[in-house]
Amino acid sequence: MKTLKPEIKKLLHKGTVIPAHPLALTKNRQLDESRQRLLTRYYMASGAGGVAVGVHTTQFQIRDPKINLYRKVLQLASEEIENAHLDRPFIKVAGVSGDTTQAVRETAICEELGYDIVLVSTNGLGSFTEEALLERTRKIAEIMPVFGFYLQPAVGGRVLSYDFWRTFTEIGNVYAIKMAPFNRYQTLEVVRAVCASSRNNEIALYTGNDDNIVADLLTTYEVQVNGRPIKKDIVGGLLGHWAVWTKKAVELLDDIHDIKKSGIAIPKEWMTLNAAITDTNAAFFDAANNFHGCIAGIHEVLRRQGLLNGIWCLDVQEGLSKGQIEEINRVYRDYPELNDDIFVKNNLQEWEKGLY
Repeated sequence: MKTLKPEIKKLLHKGTVIPAHPLALTKNRQLDESRQRLLTRYYMASGAGGVAVGVHTTQFQIRDPKINLYRKVLQLASEEIENAHLDRPFIKVAGVSGDTTQAVRETAICEELGYDIVLVSTNGLGSFTEEALLERTRKIAEIMPVFGFYLQPAVGGRVLSYDFWRTFTEIGNVYAIKMAPFNRYQTLEVVRAVCASSRNNEIALYTGNDDNIVADLLTTYEVQVNGRPIKKDIVGGLLGHWAVWTKKAVELLDDIHDIKKSGIAIPKEWMTLNAAITDTNAAFFDAANNFHGCIAGIHEVLRRQGLLNGIWCLDVQEGLSKGQIEEINRVYRDYPELNDDIFVKNNLQEWEKGLY
């Protein structure tokens, strides 16, 4: 059984920015290896504390035997991280998916490629009972450390009970949970389950609620467990939203950590910022059309910055929705302070060295 390296565990619990890594394609919908590597370089240079590869933002279809890109995209990111010789810890997160057999097979690939922890998705497993999902997680945890994942139903997830999460937290090799139900009630259930766990100090909470990023990170939760208050913070984010404008996301999280450490009252301007970031996310993720264009929207921002050549997805039906480009134009115009375009422009040539 692989366990977390001490420096990785320390960073995970301190809290960091983990972008969900997109998939770079050519206009023929083939892997664009140079641009794929470029994205990883961008995230490292932005100060992110890790990347998550093989997740929803990377497109679940990479697992299709006809496409067969799962191992390749994980390998490319791992190589770039190793070649960078960073002087700081950097968390390599790999998404695993599918039924138990497939998920275990993918976990073995992640271990082979040197990943630190696997993000365990429930997408497409609507027929599994909660106990079957828990047993699947136990088998994965026998191989590698686990990052739990509460994925919203709109993009393939399912509603899970408090009892599920309460049992999940007691699995010995679980070290973090990404909460992304886009739902306050369900997010609170996960927090309550972790606080009630005998392992509550072993599990770091991360927001995946792209619709409420700042508020999630600013909140200290206090849960009564057997008459005793247990406090828990959401310390970082593993987010598709943070796949763009990543430098600004790093600065945001640093500022939030400083505010919480200082103990001062949270300035009201932070809730205004929360609304602004949620507004940009609505445009990128295509909330108006039930998230149909969420991946293409991320690609469009990266294309504008010169990090991608186009917005192509593996599924030809995936693309920007009607009116989405106008919404992205709007949030670019209304919130210029949130983008990191100048940072990208000033460094792009350096990141591209050796790629073409």
